[in-house]
Amino acid sequence: MKKTLSITVATALALSLAACGKNEAGNTTESKGAPTGAPKLGIRPYGDETIKLDKSKVHNPELTKIYDYIDKNIDQHVVNLQKWIQQPSISNTGEGIQESAEMVKGFFDQLGCQKTQVYDVGKTKWGQQGNPVVYANCNEGAKKTLVIYWMYDTMPVTQPDLWKAPPFEARLVEQAPYKKVLIGRGAVNSKGPQMAMLNALMSMKAVTGKLPVNLIFVAEGDEERMSMGYNKFVTTHPELIKGADAMYTFGFQSPAGTAGPLSGSEGCVFIELTTSGAKWGRGPTYSDIHGGNKRSVDSPAWRHIQMLSKLVSPDGNKVLIPGFYDNMEPLSAENEAKLRAGAKSMDVKKAAEGLGVARFISDDAYEVLRMSRYGTAMNMDGIWGGNMFPGGSGAILPNKITSKHNFRYIPNMTGPDIVAKLRKYLDQLGYEDVEINVVGDVPWAKRNTDNEIGRAVYAAFDQFNIGHGPISAVNSIMGGYWPAYLFAGNGAPFDIPVVGGMLGYGGNSHAANEYYVIEGAGKTYGMAGAEKSVVAVLYNYAGLNGPVTVSAPGKSN
Repeated sequence: MKKTLSITVATALALSLAACGKNEAGNTTESKGAPTGAPKLGIRPYGDETIKLDKSKVHNPELTKIYDYIDKNIDQHVVNLQKWIQQPSISNTGEGIQESAEMVKGFFDQLGCQKTQVYDVGKTKWGQQGNPVVYANCNEGAKKTLVIYWMYDTMPVTQPDLWKAPPFEARLVEQAPYKKVLIGRGAVNSKGPQMAMLNALMSMKAVTGKLPVNLIFVAEGDEERMSMGYNKFVTTHPELIKGADAMYTFGFQSPAGTAGPLSGSEGCVFIELTTSGAKWGRGPTYSDIHGGNKRSVDSPAWRHIQMLSKLVSPDGNKVLIPGFYDNMEPLSAENEAKLRAGAKSMDVKKAAEGLGVARFISDDAYEVLRMSRYGTAMNMDGIWGGNMFPGGSGAILPNKITSKHNFRYIPNMTGPDIVAKLRKYLDQLGYEDVEINVVGDVPWAKRNTDNEIGRAVYAAFDQFNIGHGPISAVNSIMGGYWPAYLFAGNGAPFDIPVVGGMLGYGGNSHAANEYYVIEGAGKTYGMAGAEKSVVAVLYNYAGLNGPVTVSAPGKSN
């Protein structure tokens, strides 16, 4: 029943996307109005935004037609997102993954890509079965080709009672200062911005009959599992991506309304640590036993907690593994200047509130940005074993306990080196029995924005009057982890420019009440603005909107 329902949702979305691009006679629609029978959600394309497009920077009349088309079809575009949110795609549990892969293939089929395929990647380099990768090649006969990075998987819902709306309903709610946001798992990470991108591509096709550049899509279902399937696909099928001039991916604005492109990536290695009575030789060796036996039996769980306490400082903010901080590349003067410039416009208290935390480790804006953009950490993502049921009692002495951890690292640190140092330290402490399972590793990747796709993104920010930092010719990570390393040289399959960026905003990624802004407010664009920014980027990159010029850092015209 579950599978049948999911496929039905996928089919419905494919049909709704078709309605965006074709009229009842099957011909391409113009930007004169919404299709007959379009949904009526009453979405205001401009919401309560106080900023707007600088029309003096629109040199191609096609852009105006496409922007008008987006405005007139925004209700349908929101419905497209709702239907995608309603299809679960949880990589850690597998729920909806196969159906979602077919759904994404349907998106690319509807876009008119000549080749679309769902690839079973098989076993990955870390031993797990990878989730399907969805590939598409859209040859428009254009001069330039972009490879587009997508992910269709999301995190599980761990605290359903905290949601203000069911996580797979995709309800529109008011959330100050926005009159309409969409609540749902995957809303901002990353179905919202990606659907905005797809809507933009469909709008270009509906109005002009073509895209300004050729596109190669590689959509993974393992981003929340260290991109293990993506690694397997790109390293196994480089011939399917060969010929791409650059990589472009999605993005969004900052809470303050400014924007900056995504480029490089920090490193992240995920591990599991397991303490068991069987390996230790003390405590329960086969299964959990009655908790009353603790009076006379050793506990693997308490041993595990004692072990963890030796890996970090009492506040958890400093890693105590010997040599962990060796080889760290110092923050460059240019990147330090970027962070200090960004700190000037950052309200630390509001940023903490927006993240849903009481406060940051530091109250200094620069330190917060430095730690979040160029910092290292060992986190405990979860721990389990024994009685996992809330409330009641039920005495259990677990025979095994496992904790999951992610290490964030920067140049010139490496995931394998961190794991090796951890193993050596545990052995020195007498924890030779503690098992380390490497879930996956995404190495850091240095990239810069001083290239054609980078300038196309910055120029789009200018066209929509959004402040931004400077174009940088210095290679840097300066961001969260994602599999950019596969396109960043240093032995990787590809060495091409890597840039992401668009308008729009959302929040609560990986948390309860994840949302994506539908109607913008202030200096934050809503979904219509996000879609238009993608159009602007592609036209800029294709050279179809006049010379690409970029304003001074932090300024908008």
